[in-house]
Amino acid sequence: MNLNYKNEQNIFTEKCVNGVPYLEYPLLAGTGMVKHGFSTRLGGVSKSYWSSMNLSFTRGDDEQDVRENFRRIGNAIGVDCADMVFSQQTHTTNVRAVTEADRGAGITRERGYCDVDGLVTNVPGLCLVTFYADCVPLYFLDPVKRAVGLSHSGWRGTVGKIGRKTVEAMTREYGSDPKDILACVGPSICQSCYEVSEDVIFEFQKSFEEKDWSCLYYKKENGKYQLDLWKANALIFAEAGIRNEHMAVTNICTHCNSDVLFSHRTTGEKRGNLCAFLALKEE
Repeated sequence: MNLNYKNEQNIFTEKCVNGVPYLEYPLLAGTGMVKHGFSTRLGGVSKSYWSSMNLSFTRGDDEQDVRENFRRIGNAIGVDCADMVFSQQTHTTNVRAVTEADRGAGITRERGYCDVDGLVTNVPGLCLVTFYADCVPLYFLDPVKRAVGLSHSGWRGTVGKIGRKTVEAMTREYGSDPKDILACVGPSICQSCYEVSEDVIFEFQKSFEEKDWSCLYYKKENGKYQLDLWKANALIFAEAGIRNEHMAVTNICTHCNSDVLFSHRTTGEKRGNLCAFLALKEE
């Protein structure tokens, strides 16, 4: 895939099945309990600036091409499109507990919900799906209670601490103990590439303790700031009670790898979407 990694830590395994590449976490794969992955922009059939593994029905791409892309990536990861459940992302911190009644929502039938950026479930075989092009994917697995979660965390979701709210939802719905949960921060824009304005920083100052500000952002001469969403979400994991040894924090930036991964900062609206996938294996 020719990815540019920020460090040499073994956060991801590069996989390729039937010509479809994707990324997998050894932390999650090592449990043997889930099927999961993070897509790239390679291995699909979409054309033009959606080329080629666009996984969005809402960006103007041909619907049949998108459906074929989902079929291909699903086959690579080992999940069926009919078992997928889509988020409906609007930069909220709303987390939905997914049940059997949601199977296929967003892909084989209409979603009966809106404004949902996080999904949790304990139903084996259901595959949670969330969408990205620089924002932060958050993966969660409780191997004790056999439950999973998947959440989309842009800067608004990070300020609102959707990572913590996903852990709280797993605790509430399935009795999860945060100390048992494995949590991963997925490919997304890195601090060096993520320039934000002062109003965004004010929101982070309200949400995070002052002792952490220096590791979350720095100010530049132009009055803008460089913000670290990776570090912010790692802090949120710790705040939620997740152990440091149970975390895997990305070392892949979408903007730095825009030839392999879709990046809104790189191409604006002329792009497709990446997806995160997570499903409990059926026993």
